[in-house]
Amino acid sequence: MSAKFKIDTAGLISMTSSRHKQSGFTLLELLVVLGIIAMLAGIVGPQVMKHLGESKTKAAKVQVEDFSAALDMYKLDMGKYPTSDQGLQALIEAPEGSKRWNGPYLRKAKTPLDPWQNEYHYVTPGTHGKFDLFTYGADDKEGGEGEDQDINNWE
Repeated sequence: MSAKFKIDTAGLISMTSSRHKQSGFTLLELLVVLGIIAMLAGIVGPQVMKHLGESKTKAAKVQVEDFSAALDMYKLDMGKYPTSDQGLQALIEAPEGSKRWNGPYLRKAKTPLDPWQNEYHYVTPGTHGKFDLFTYGADDKEGGEGEDQDINNWE
């Protein structure tokens, strides 16, 4: 509150006070807004998590395709796919005694993990083709549905 002095027409000095109205939100208004935000989060949150799982599955499929293309380039240079013991690391570092290696065949300095931070499985010769490349998904166990499904290069 501030005080102001005023001189009226009769020459008397009078003191007047003025109040500044403070604006803001009441506690009730804030609680209503928080309740609405909580309801929206309850509805939207599960949908976002569902799409996040689908995105990881799609990313794993893309990575398997990228690995497969890199393995084919390796085979063009070397005449054969890396052994199971050499693994996918052969796409980044030249295996011992390799003279025609023209890599690295991947842009990363180390072999990428799947979207769930597990290593990809590589076997050659494969039971489904020249090589089998796969990940077990989020649960890291064979089989499963949704985010737990296996992702491979033969289906």
